[in-house]
Amino acid sequence: MAKIIYTHTDEAPLLATYSFLPIIAAYAKTAGVDVETRDISLAGRVISQFPDRLTEEQRLDDALAELGELATKPEANIIKLPNISASIPQLKATIAELQSQGYDLPAYPENPQTDEERETRARYDKVKGSAVNPVLREGNSDRRAPASVKNYAKSHPHSMGAWSSDSRTNVATMGHDDFRSNEKSVVIDGDDTLSIVHVAGGEETVLKEGLEVLDGEVVDATFMSAAKLDEFLEAQVAQAKADGVLFSAHLKATMMKVSDPIIFGHVVRAYFADVFAQYGEQIAAAGLSANDGLGAVLAGLDGVEGGAEIKAAFEKGLAEGPALAMVDSDRGITNLHVPSDVIIDASMPAMIRTSGQMWNAEGEQQDTLAVIPDSSYAGVYQATIDDCRAHGALDPSTMGSVPNVGLMAKAAEEYGSHDKTFEIPAAGTVEVRNAAGEVLLSHDVEAGDIWRACQTKDASIRDWVKLAVTRARASATPAVFWLDETRAHDANLIRLVNTYLAEQDTDGLELSIMAPAAATTYSLERIRKGEDTISVTGNVLRDYNTDLFPILELGTSAKMLSIVPLMNGGGLFETGAGGSAPKHVQQLVKEDYLRWDSLGEFFALAASLEHLAGYADNQRAKILGETLDRATETFLNEDRSPGRKLGTIDNRGSHFYLALYWAEELAKQTDDADLAASFAALAGSLRADEQKIVDELLAVQGKPADIGGYFRPDPTKADAVMRPSGTLNAALATL
Repeated sequence: MAKIIYTHTDEAPLLATYSFLPIIAAYAKTAGVDVETRDISLAGRVISQFPDRLTEEQRLDDALAELGELATKPEANIIKLPNISASIPQLKATIAELQSQGYDLPAYPENPQTDEERETRARYDKVKGSAVNPVLREGNSDRRAPASVKNYAKSHPHSMGAWSSDSRTNVATMGHDDFRSNEKSVVIDGDDTLSIVHVAGGEETVLKEGLEVLDGEVVDATFMSAAKLDEFLEAQVAQAKADGVLFSAHLKATMMKVSDPIIFGHVVRAYFADVFAQYGEQIAAAGLSANDGLGAVLAGLDGVEGGAEIKAAFEKGLAEGPALAMVDSDRGITNLHVPSDVIIDASMPAMIRTSGQMWNAEGEQQDTLAVIPDSSYAGVYQATIDDCRAHGALDPSTMGSVPNVGLMAKAAEEYGSHDKTFEIPAAGTVEVRNAAGEVLLSHDVEAGDIWRACQTKDASIRDWVKLAVTRARASATPAVFWLDETRAHDANLIRLVNTYLAEQDTDGLELSIMAPAAATTYSLERIRKGEDTISVTGNVLRDYNTDLFPILELGTSAKMLSIVPLMNGGGLFETGAGGSAPKHVQQLVKEDYLRWDSLGEFFALAASLEHLAGYADNQRAKILGETLDRATETFLNEDRSPGRKLGTIDNRGSHFYLALYWAEELAKQTDDADLAASFAALAGSLRADEQKIVDELLAVQGKPADIGGYFRPDPTKADAVMRPSGTLNAALATL
């Protein structure tokens, strides 16, 4: 039987799955399609790493490893929902919750001293940060707004804050002594095995060995100077204070799970320089780290001798420093509280959409100094700010679109997120050597510097170029490779792109190469004229662009169609971003209302069914996919997405209406009479009971909801909360 794997993930997407998956399974069954789940949630990944400590009932297979293997096979058909890319505080919170649920898990060893602690740390390191995506992404990314979504956005434009030419919002970036400026790159000549060695005081320490690389692979290495980072941050704190603007730091401590938490710690220490100068040793002795954020430090001071005095010093630092951008003004959660609270690809577009302002402690909007230490892509955001300052806010009712073709196959360009990123312990040199001992890349470093390397396979680059040409031709849209000839990695990619473009049929296509800031300006000029431009980017810019432009165009990045044509013929279908997921869970627990929009799931499912129809020659799956597309268009036109407040339909109500419109489309189609007959009765009963079902869904709102856990909800409780309409449940059972 044909099979679709639907991933069991985290937070709001997981809760939505309890409501939507029964609908999917019931409809897919009529086409002989099995829908199975695999648990790749953060909690599930943690549990899978410790089978030796758990009971047989508690153990879980390593579903991520299983799906990683499946992704290399032509039969792969995986629908991947957003998952937590865990920061250290999130990982620690997950461990604590699982321990409270009876799982015998060890504490996360912050500074492992014994072999057992080092082995425990290694297991946990496998699941933190962006652990999922590099495993599943055996293909490059094709992300775009479906026509139905774009048309809806034009006819129902979302709100955009007005921009003033006097706006004092800007981006601050290092521009030197950072990852971009120190980067070196080499193209590997022949299959080889590399090692990374730290040479200090005449002694060598192997940081990484047995690193296999293939012929034609691009290998990069770079570092950020800790001393220069501190100088830069000190200057920005002073600048924000002098200019009377909010101070905010924008990093990606989830995807770049090794490098960016360290940088975040530097930011916290720079803002509270006086506090750490006076109390730094006491804070460290208490086992607290600025890398975990201000919130973790303050919470950890409870019960510590002298903790009250140190807390008072932090309060004084907040009062005397520049005003901080706030994550939650009502709760006093600042930009520096939690490293995973302010993720650059979501936080910068939200700021640009809101007049270039963020929220201050009084809950009011204010111009902001956005601090992005590494200059690799900071110019993209400065170019967007400059454009809005000069020309005003973009108009969603007329603006064009920026689809993306992203290089990410086989862990391409996984910067700062893996076991090739290190905080340097002592001054010396870091060398990348081949199997013959020859030094391919080398950097002189100081203690505390952040050094990283990454790989990009030649096959991934070839496939990326081919996909860009395919998309440009299919959509008759200009495509721009966002590559900077003055950056070492990009210079190598430009040479390879030009080589592989020559192998493609590019007649009649408009293809160009521009540095990221220039490509941003060019794309914005076209957007304002209502014209589309495909951005062809590396992995990190893929993440940034597929939030930046959709948030400005559509109000959210969750409504994007995200297809990953796997290199061996299978399909991975991603459902949008999950940056807002935590707030949605908080609202559900407080008042039984889930605002999560499953539109991305609808698009991914339709694409998955259509892919399966071709692979398995399943005509009914094709019909299901086509009718789901039509149902989704009706869903948008009827404005059935979740409302913003109690008394309107939430995620569960939107699923009901999607099921109704889908059943009606299936009943109307004429390609398969038996299938039409099967859904005619369901469509009739859902339509007849529409008000009753809506009333049942609305009746639960306004009271606290018990789901039995945040990171690992109790399945029975979550199912009861997310499927409160007995009438809808009974109707689906008739299939």
